[in-house]
Amino acid sequence: MRAILFDGKDLEFLTDYPIPVPEVNEALIRVRLAGICNTDLEIIKGYQGYTGVLGHEFVGVVEKVNGAAQHLVGKRVVGEINCGCGTCDSCRAGLERHCPSRLTLGIRGKDGAFAEYLTLPVNNLFHVPENIRDEEAVFTEPLAAALEILDQVHIRPTDEVLVMGDGKLGILIALTLSLSRAHLLLAGKHREKLRVANDQGVATAGVTDMKAHKSYDIVVEATGSPDGLSMALRHVKPRGTVVLKSTVAAGAEINLAPAVIDEVHLIGSRCGPFEPSLRVLSGKLIQVEPLISGIFGFPGAGDAFDMARRKDSLKVLLDFMRL
Repeated sequence: MRAILFDGKDLEFLTDYPIPVPEVNEALIRVRLAGICNTDLEIIKGYQGYTGVLGHEFVGVVEKVNGAAQHLVGKRVVGEINCGCGTCDSCRAGLERHCPSRLTLGIRGKDGAFAEYLTLPVNNLFHVPENIRDEEAVFTEPLAAALEILDQVHIRPTDEVLVMGDGKLGILIALTLSLSRAHLLLAGKHREKLRVANDQGVATAGVTDMKAHKSYDIVVEATGSPDGLSMALRHVKPRGTVVLKSTVAAGAEINLAPAVIDEVHLIGSRCGPFEPSLRVLSGKLIQVEPLISGIFGFPGAGDAFDMARRKDSLKVLLDFMRL
């Protein structure tokens, strides 16, 4: 099959990679669309030390099931990317995403979605409603990551909320948190990218135009920068909350004294729930397709990664149904 492999140094665009064989209670899924995430770009820089087929945002069709769940064959699905062991304390508590021995699609120990086929446990799969287009369904995983914030933090309509970062995740977070009716501002560096959120009713501002006032109850850091936490601490109120979303390969020195002095709550936030994400997409509560910067077939995959690296780019998709 065609697949995009990261060997620890470079990307390899292969046409003869073996089709994966589903283990017991796993499904073989034919990938229709896959999205290039900032995490994929950070892995290429050395994040997580992963080697293998990249990619974890996808929509596809189940072609085979090794087990009893044969009703899934032919279904269009998206999939939770973390595969827990099922027996540890975290898994038994319903926290498979934090299983210490978990495999994570395209990130940790399991070949990912930048290929014609992938495998996942059937329990990780979610049927995609008919009224959700492939170009929307491929956003299920990053939208779920945005919705995770609402599961972790109680946001009141009277709260002042700042989302820092106008990348694809930052915009999805702003669109999602705007559903809470809180007073929300999205800050970024790129006018055209900010306009995507502004067109859906989100207030935006250039980050260079903002003064460092500690005036926000909640600051969501989605800059993708090693300095993101330091920037967030300059804007959050004493006893406010900073939600950290960036995953970056590079580190940065940081003075945590402001967090201690101001008694700031720091919350790490990663993956999120798929069922609410699909309900948001099915209900057309937010529009995700304006975030798509380009769609490329496998022959143009190199160009797709070049576009994804551009500062003015948002979501770039790979279409594995194209010849």
